[in-house]
Amino acid sequence: MIYKVFYQATKERNPKREQTKSLYIEADSEVTARQLIEDNTPYNIEYIQLLEGNHLAYEQENADFKLAEF
Repeated sequence: MIYKVFYQATKERNPKREQTKSLYIEADSEVTARQLIEDNTPYNIEYIQLLEGNHLAYEQENADFKLAEF
C-alpha cells in the first residue's frame, strides 16, 4: 500500500501549516509507515493518509510523486 505522509522537518518547532511537507512511502500498514519514518528521519509526523484508487492515480500524475526509500 502507498501512503502520503504529511510532516514538519523538525520536532523542535511548533508545527505551522505553511511549512508542512509531504512524502510518499510504500508499507504494509500505517503503523509500519510511521515506524519507518520515525526510525530514519527527524520528522514530526502530522498525518498519514492511505492512497488508493482514483486518489492514488491523481497523486501519481503529480511531478513530485516519488516513493521514499530508507
